[in-house]
Amino acid sequence: MQQQREPTASESYFWPSVWAIGLHLLVFGMLFVSFSMTPELPPAKPIVQATLYQLKSKSRATTQTNQKIAGEAQKTAARQTELEQLEQKKVEQEAVKAAEQKKEEAAQKAEEAKKADESKKADEAKKADEAKKADEAKKTAEAKKAEEKQLADIAKKKAEEEAKKAAEEEAKKAAAEEAKKKIVEDAKKKAAEDAKKKAEAEEAKKKVAEDAKKKAAADAAKKKSQDAARKSTEDKKAQALADLLSDTPQRQQALADEQGDEVAGSFDDLIRLRAAEGWARPPSARKGMTVVLQIGMLPDGTVTSVNVAKSSGDGPFDASAVAAVKNIGRLIEMQGMKPSDFAPYRSFKMTFTPEDLAP
Repeated sequence: MQQQREPTASESYFWPSVWAIGLHLLVFGMLFVSFSMTPELPPAKPIVQATLYQLKSKSRATTQTNQKIAGEAQKTAARQTELEQLEQKKVEQEAVKAAEQKKEEAAQKAEEAKKADESKKADEAKKADEAKKADEAKKTAEAKKAEEKQLADIAKKKAEEEAKKAAEEEAKKAAAEEAKKKIVEDAKKKAAEDAKKKAEAEEAKKKVAEDAKKKAAADAAKKKSQDAARKSTEDKKAQALADLLSDTPQRQQALADEQGDEVAGSFDDLIRLRAAEGWARPPSARKGMTVVLQIGMLPDGTVTSVNVAKSSGDGPFDASAVAAVKNIGRLIEMQGMKPSDFAPYRSFKMTFTPEDLAP
């Protein structure tokens, strides 16, 4: 049930103001009616006014009689006026009394109406209070019911969670057992694999050591061969130079021309040999690759520039060939060449293959 609204201040004074205005209107209406219904009074008797004129011809007794009559007339007029005033006052008092009586009746009716309104409001307040109590009782019952349902739901949820937890514990336990077995099996497998890898590593280590020994022996033999070839070339050059210095000018010129052609022809092999000594073979190098390098040199045998004139198609191999030629630095064997013999080597092209540069 909807709670009764408290009246505002303007609403509280409205009906008393209406009753007061109505009461005043009623009083004025009663006064008007009383005045209109007042019975007509008998016409007032005329006041005799006599003026006594003293006549010289009248006697003293006559004069006194006249004066006495005038006095009686004045008294009669005064009494008549007083009676009229009393009657008028009585009428006014009765009208006032009737108005006051009507005012009292109106006030009594207003009081009765006020009491009836207060009684009605009290009944309505009582009903509202009873409805409020009933609503509160209903809400309390609903809240209790909701609380009982909530407790039941909590108990049900708790039971489900406990069952789920027990199932999870069982699953974890089974998983732990399975994981334990798997760890043992994995450990066995790993131990076997480690043993196998260790054996393979030992075998590989032995093979590497043997390959290293073989390579060292091959390198030593190759270096010995290269040193012997270099020494042979240097001996030839020294012998040629000695022959030039010890013979006649004609003989020296002939020998110089002959030795110059021989030395110039061997410079290509010498450059390849020196480049092979400083070459680092890239993993991508394969047989059949060919790179053409443009080489620039000074008369004292210093290598000034090395560029790829024609690529092999493999960048790492081209770069390794360029680096190998640059690593030569300077060929001291070219210092004794004639300018005409050196001219072709100032800027020349040379072709290299992995076989040429193989250490």
